[in-house]
Amino acid sequence: MHGRDSSFVSSLVSPPVNRSKWSVLGIIAVSELFVMSLWFSASAVAPQLAVAWGLSLEQAAWLTTAVQLGFVVGALASAVLTLSDLVPPRYLLAGSALVGAAATVTLGTVVQSPSVALGLRFLTGVALAGVYPPGMKLVAGWFREERGLAIGTLIGALTVGSALPHLLRAVGGIDRPRLVLLGAAALATVGAVTVLRVSPGPYQSPAAPFDPTAVRRILRDPPTLLANTGYFGHMWELYAVWTWLPLFLTLAYDASDHPLATPEAAALTAFGAIAIGGIGALVAGRAADVWGRTTVTAASMVVSGIASLLAGLVFGASPLVVVPFVLGWGFAIVADSAQFSAAVSELADPSYLGTALTLQTAFGFLLTVVSIQLTPLVADIVGWQWAFAPLALGPAIGTLAMWRLRRHPGAAKLAGGRG
Repeated sequence: MHGRDSSFVSSLVSPPVNRSKWSVLGIIAVSELFVMSLWFSASAVAPQLAVAWGLSLEQAAWLTTAVQLGFVVGALASAVLTLSDLVPPRYLLAGSALVGAAATVTLGTVVQSPSVALGLRFLTGVALAGVYPPGMKLVAGWFREERGLAIGTLIGALTVGSALPHLLRAVGGIDRPRLVLLGAAALATVGAVTVLRVSPGPYQSPAAPFDPTAVRRILRDPPTLLANTGYFGHMWELYAVWTWLPLFLTLAYDASDHPLATPEAAALTAFGAIAIGGIGALVAGRAADVWGRTTVTAASMVVSGIASLLAGLVFGASPLVVVPFVLGWGFAIVADSAQFSAAVSELADPSYLGTALTLQTAFGFLLTVVSIQLTPLVADIVGWQWAFAPLALGPAIGTLAMWRLRRHPGAAKLAGGRG
């Protein structure tokens, strides 16, 4: 019996041989999909937690903001220590996922204090900093020619995973927060075990020595800086929309007299609007490999920025109007996300690719803290129907950065060239 147990455990943690790059991509994508359900697990049930703990809307927003701040701290620490290039990515990803799952289980079972809850959400964010960038490095190690599509597939999986708590809430019951939290933790645990089946790819750089100057070199590289600026503009909009769209939809459906405009329908619409970004990331990934990263990212940001400006026009309308609008918005708003990371993977020093990607995400998520907290303040002034309008500033700046990158000589390194 002991021998069979050892063999079973070994089969989980020992990577099989002779996998194709596409099967490896599938394993990584499934793993990240499950683990990323932790991100919005508390945010999806924030209204119920706010009532239970007597929190205002702005205070409840910290259940998401704490994750963003934890991610930033974790990512910056990882970048300074070059952890993503010192520790094998699959081990870093799996260990981080288990830490996030444990924090979420604790939140869902024993916590009754909002201050303790915020600490656990912060810890979850720190853990997720060891999931997202290492996953991208794993994928980059298996793909060179079709890297945009591959990272697009990964970001698509992350997007669907981020939406899963809203599906759990819609299916399991609007007023059952524990089910959502424990369900997300269970999925993350499965994701942690799954990624241990992945071996390093043929293009993955060997572990690099600790180099405190690596961060400075990355930050000073002009084409990498432009790619990062595009990403920062994208992030200014993305997570504020993902955080507040469920509330926007709930209020928009409350203002509608259509029989389909129910709380359950609002939760399902929120899931669909976020999850469809997974398809957007796949489509944009393939397009960027052919037509170029700057073209695809700029086009996506133009569409999503316009949607942020016009969202108020569908507030209170029939779900037959609202649903197509937010699905189109959700498709475009994350379609470009993977291509900023793919661009950095092609522009940055390969020996410190993990660090470059971690830095990119750290500063991008730091911006989301501001836009997430700003959105309800704008809503207090102009109403929720127009609360997303200031977010269009991010895509505008990001589009300009990608136009400048297209004209930079370093853009020749990008797949699809300067396109």
